[in-house]
Amino acid sequence: MLRALAVDDERPSLEELVYLLNADPRIGSAEGAGDATEALRRITRALESGPTGPEAIDVVFLDINMPGLDGLDLARLLTGFAQPPLVVFVTAHEDFAVQAFDLKAVDYVLKPVRKERLAEAVRRAAEQRGTAPRILVHEPDPDQIPVELGGVTRFVAVEDITHVEAQGDYARLHTGKGSHLVRIPLSTLEDRWRSRGFVRIHRRHLVALRHIGELRLDAGTVSVVVGSEELQVSRRHARELRDLLMRRA
Repeated sequence: MLRALAVDDERPSLEELVYLLNADPRIGSAEGAGDATEALRRITRALESGPTGPEAIDVVFLDINMPGLDGLDLARLLTGFAQPPLVVFVTAHEDFAVQAFDLKAVDYVLKPVRKERLAEAVRRAAEQRGTAPRILVHEPDPDQIPVELGGVTRFVAVEDITHVEAQGDYARLHTGKGSHLVRIPLSTLEDRWRSRGFVRIHRRHLVALRHIGELRLDAGTVSVVVGSEELQVSRRHARELRDLLMRRA
């Protein structure tokens, strides 16, 4: 059973989060802290108590935007401890996801918090702590990829993705209607989608061949036009890309 600490400076959000955590059967206890400073004092007591002590905390569900010490600051401080609790960020802002996972966050949950989405974060924390039960899961649909938008999980058709941009351990999926950040390395998507016509053109970009509108050569440099964007092709990948486009033609 996980022992959880929820941290949020907005009282209604904190109370709802604690309520949802206590309703999860994998959570043994959940308590709240109204700011990062209070949370740091509580976590310090937990670490002094030891991992099996009465004050122990396994996972912290942490808001980001808070006055004074914010959630990212607190997470950075925790990385300095020998055995810190796991961290799940719970925030209304998508923009800090890359920084969050650079700090080894278990998950990044967007507000408004849905019970099902929070349960997935708890599952991941339990798995890392070695307390998750083994369950059978269905293989993901190869024609779609789940993305989170405004706290809602949506499914983007792979055929609608024009190109993918690496952002650390994340990848940003670009479509004709916008972009979505997913916690999947670019190299994983390259392997998964190679047979679906995606090709690496740069260490930062993976492109769907069917969405390439133009191939441009200018003073020894190569680029492709995808939608309204022009993306540079590295020398390492230029010959392979030209060959693939010629074969498709």
